[in-house]
Amino acid sequence: MKCKICNNLVKGRSDKKFCSQRCKNYYHINLRKVTAIAVKDIDIILHRNRSILLEVLGKNLSQKKVPRILLEKKKFNFKYNTHLHINSKNKTFFWVYDFGWMSFSDDEILLVRKRTMS
Repeated sequence: MKCKICNNLVKGRSDKKFCSQRCKNYYHINLRKVTAIAVKDIDIILHRNRSILLEVLGKNLSQKKVPRILLEKKKFNFKYNTHLHINSKNKTFFWVYDFGWMSFSDDEILLVRKRTMS
C-alpha cells in the first residue's frame, strides 16, 4: 500500500495509511484547517441570521408576524439554521439558536423567541 500523502511504500500493519508520523500529522492538520474554514463561514451566516431575527423581533416580543420580503431585504439566509422542530399541528419551525421562524405562506413569516427557563 502507498502513503496517502507522499505515495511512498507503507510498511507495517495492513491497515496503515501513512508511511511516517510526519505524513500522518500533515494529513490531519490540513483536514482540521479545511473543516475550520467551513465551520467559520457557516457560523458567520448563522450569527448574521440570528442578529437579523433579534433586530426584527426586538428585545421584548416573543413572537411577531412579518412579511418575507423584510427578511430578504436584510439578506436573511433561509437555507441556514441550527435545528428544526415539528409541532403538534405538524408545522415546521426552523431555528437559529434561540430564534425560530415558520413560513405561513410565500408572503408571511412568523418569528418566535425560545422561552428561557428562569
